[in-house]
Amino acid sequence: MRKILLLVLICIIMSGCREQSATNKNSHEKVIITVSAAASLKNALSEVEKEYEKKHNHVDIKFNYGASGALARQIISGAPVDIFFSAAEDKTNGLVQHKVVDKQDVTSLLKNHLVLISNKKLSSVNDLQDKKIEKIALGNPETVPAGMYSKQVLDQSKLYQKVKSKIVQTKDVRQVLTYVETGNTEAGIVYTSDLHSDNNIKYKIRIDDKLHDTITYPIAKIKTTKHKQETDELYQYLISKQCKKIYQSYGFDIK
Repeated sequence: MRKILLLVLICIIMSGCREQSATNKNSHEKVIITVSAAASLKNALSEVEKEYEKKHNHVDIKFNYGASGALARQIISGAPVDIFFSAAEDKTNGLVQHKVVDKQDVTSLLKNHLVLISNKKLSSVNDLQDKKIEKIALGNPETVPAGMYSKQVLDQSKLYQKVKSKIVQTKDVRQVLTYVETGNTEAGIVYTSDLHSDNNIKYKIRIDDKLHDTITYPIAKIKTTKHKQETDELYQYLISKQCKKIYQSYGFDIK
């Protein structure tokens, strides 16, 4: 009888040790925070990620970069995202309408501008009609905010119908830069911030802001986040003065 009781006691003790061990193991696991962000933010947010994780070693930020429209649709469909950083206000407005985001959890943070780029000599968007420009890279206006703003420029300049056959649509604004760099297209329209990375573009012409809607970047917390404290802490950091300096160093304006 004593032997049986002793065996039971040993089993209980060992079980408790295993549970404690599992608890200790779990306590050292990092909290993963997923941020879906516009492709044009990649350079700036890569630096933000390094700075944040140095001071918050219990957090692992996972960035999902792409076209803001496509990312918004993923979130509406239930993608496990904690924070959304968009290149257009209508995308976050859509999330508010779908009750995925609370209006008070949206901050309009940055501004950007458009630039016509080419390795052929150009002086303005009117030169896109020239025969030497055979292909023009633009983000898909349906999903890529930069493409939407670019189409507005062409419409306002009464050029869209004249150059429509030359347009090559891309999945995001970073692909526009790649197409022009590699010679797949002779011209394209990107953000000012895209030109702060190393590139081989010869001609960069700033486009008049009056030709398109104001380019703003709102950031939003997603209601379904499973890590509310960590998500709120990262959100507050992303809108902090420290981060604003980083954004400015990559060509963004603070709103």
